[in-house]
Amino acid sequence: MDDASAALVADARGVVTGWSEGARRLTGFSADEAVGRPVRDLLAEEPGSAEIPHDGPPVPQGIVTVRHREGHALSLRIEASPLQGPGDETAGYVITAVPAGAREASLGGRVFEQSSLPISVFDADHRFVRLNAAACETMGGTEESLIGRTFLDVAGPSEVSRSIDRSMRRVVETGRPMRDETYSQGGADLEGQPWDVEMWPLRDTAGRVTGAALAGLDSTEQHRARRRLALIDEATTALGTTLDVVRTAEELVALLVPDFADFAAVDLLDWVLDAEAPPLRDDRTDVVMRRVAHAAAGPDAPATAVPLGRTDVYPPYSPPARALREGRAVLARKGEPGFDRWMAEREPRSLRTEAARASGIHAELAVPLLARGTTLGVAIALRNLRPGGFAQDDATLAEEIAGRAAVCVDNARRFARERATAMTLQNSLLPKVRPGRAAVEIAHRYLPTASAAGIGGDWFDVIPLSGTRVALVVGDVVGHGIPSTATMGRLCTAVRTLADVDLPPDELLTHLDDLVTHLTADERDDVPELGATCLYAVYDPVSRLLTVAAAGHPPPALLLPDGTCRLVPLNAGPPLGVGGLPFEATELELPEGSVVAFYTDGLVGGRGRDVDQATQELCHALTMPAGSLDARCDIVLKHVLPEEPGDDVALLLARTRALGAGQVAARDVAPDPGEVPAVRQWAVELLSAWGLDDIAFVTELVVSELVTNAIRYGEPPIRVRLIRDRTLICEVTDSSSTSPHLRRAHAFDEGGRGLLLVAQLTQRWGSRQANGGKTIWAEQALPRG
Repeated sequence: MDDASAALVADARGVVTGWSEGARRLTGFSADEAVGRPVRDLLAEEPGSAEIPHDGPPVPQGIVTVRHREGHALSLRIEASPLQGPGDETAGYVITAVPAGAREASLGGRVFEQSSLPISVFDADHRFVRLNAAACETMGGTEESLIGRTFLDVAGPSEVSRSIDRSMRRVVETGRPMRDETYSQGGADLEGQPWDVEMWPLRDTAGRVTGAALAGLDSTEQHRARRRLALIDEATTALGTTLDVVRTAEELVALLVPDFADFAAVDLLDWVLDAEAPPLRDDRTDVVMRRVAHAAAGPDAPATAVPLGRTDVYPPYSPPARALREGRAVLARKGEPGFDRWMAEREPRSLRTEAARASGIHAELAVPLLARGTTLGVAIALRNLRPGGFAQDDATLAEEIAGRAAVCVDNARRFARERATAMTLQNSLLPKVRPGRAAVEIAHRYLPTASAAGIGGDWFDVIPLSGTRVALVVGDVVGHGIPSTATMGRLCTAVRTLADVDLPPDELLTHLDDLVTHLTADERDDVPELGATCLYAVYDPVSRLLTVAAAGHPPPALLLPDGTCRLVPLNAGPPLGVGGLPFEATELELPEGSVVAFYTDGLVGGRGRDVDQATQELCHALTMPAGSLDARCDIVLKHVLPEEPGDDVALLLARTRALGAGQVAARDVAPDPGEVPAVRQWAVELLSAWGLDDIAFVTELVVSELVTNAIRYGEPPIRVRLIRDRTLICEVTDSSSTSPHLRRAHAFDEGGRGLLLVAQLTQRWGSRQANGGKTIWAEQALPRG
């Protein structure tokens, strides 16, 4: 019996007959002083009736107050056990007494010892004073071997132990409890076993802090659950940031390494990267996939056995092939026949260092990438640094993350397929501009946007017109994707058709606006919004006149030969498809060598960008020195184009040329058939001066027929003009607006064969309307040399 307990014997009358040494220490009374006295004489106060039952012993039981020999009161818990005498009569009682709180202290001690939580008690100098069994197991020693030693001495000078020691020091100094999360060495993960550690101060009866207590809770499961939730949450933001298949795969392996695996890779089936339809797969044969992304936790982690971009063959028993075949995550670990066979083939190529080879790959998790019922590839995770393998919870987590990644990969694949289709369609519709035209020198750039919105409907065109003139077109269809590209193709074709009629720019835009209005009305159920902007310009190298009209499009920039640059002032009409409003043309005469820059709003527009500032940057870029027109295009894009343009960009630069007096000759013709021979003679002499005698006969016939028709069917004034450029052009202008029609004369007709003869003798012919009349023209090829 310890110092805090006492025993005494009383007879049947309640008189003390025996007194233990513990009773003396507890009450201060010696045996001589206590024996022979009634037990009740030792009480400081009379016990209540509840303490002395009527049928009970004549001694108190329960909690009583005893008078110590020195005068102060003691609260004791009394228990009486009867002693049997002859005839089964009660001969006396054995009475045990302990302080009232002794039983509770004993219960707390049992809780301390039997707790599954490691609990340690330290003094103010951080030395162990008491440890329970769980703490001894955690610290790796017995209580006897640990008491008196400091925490740092036992735990070692690691960063974790130093952090706990610092926290205990603050607890002792401040008297305030602390709570922290830390990791012990070893455990199932590289960072060790997670613990929730709680520290609180210990105080004496005077309230002074005399030490600290520490309790730890193994939070491995909670930590893993939080980590799983964190990975899933991170996957929602980290995956699919771009519509790029390879980039999405790289984001997936970056998410898995190093928090989940020591090595991760993504292998895709070839058709995914080619944006084709999935082929039929035979599950009995080897699977061929292409490695698009991989990552390792460090030099001792496995390395990829397959270079990026290369294909590899997976036999049917391998975990990746099984995952594709079964459509679920496959867990494989060391000791399984299929895994050991697979690792025997792969491991020598994937372990780089001696440490990696010593540990070996002991676990693999292969997860299929499934999206919308289609298998795209597989994600592979390996472990060799972590001693623990993959569990079913890991497989569930990996399937969740891989499912999100697969949807992102499929979205990127579909976007790439649509983008490739739109690009193919657009490239087939954009003009094949040939350099070296007579009227202008051309340079151009077209940059499709890389944004998720898809390819836009920007386009440009250079259309040769009669009389060595050229039409320069740039336009932008509202929206993105294949519908916008298809609409762009329609408008591009319509502009070429209207240009062939040789309409002035403002009239051409009026007809184009009607076309867009009709298209919108016809396709209202399929196309919610159909509109476009367009700028149409015609340059004449003979007169050096540029005529421009715009439908909601930015004005062109004009760089003059003296180095100054400005925007061409336009009265821009509404975008195409609005209808009901007129278009106005602007005409200006340009010096030879002027550069006109046509562009779409993707070059100067963008979110948060000042268009006026951007157009000033455009004018400044055009004035920078450049060795060629192509180089000037690159300079403009470098200094004006946004870093991440949100729309397609079309840029067309045209440097003007002029035909000199030695290449153009004109003559007025009186409305008299007698003038025709003189005009023929003039034409023959002019061709002789130009060195074109080889085609003088044909030219004489063409001039004769066109001038005769003008005199016979047209109205004065009549003018004939010959232009020598890459072809010989003959033009006859009169004031009549009636256009001629080609027809075949009947056998007995006296006339009607003139235009048919012209069409047969020349490369092409036609007519164009102008203010106050029309012009009939015909082109002939120049003789070689």
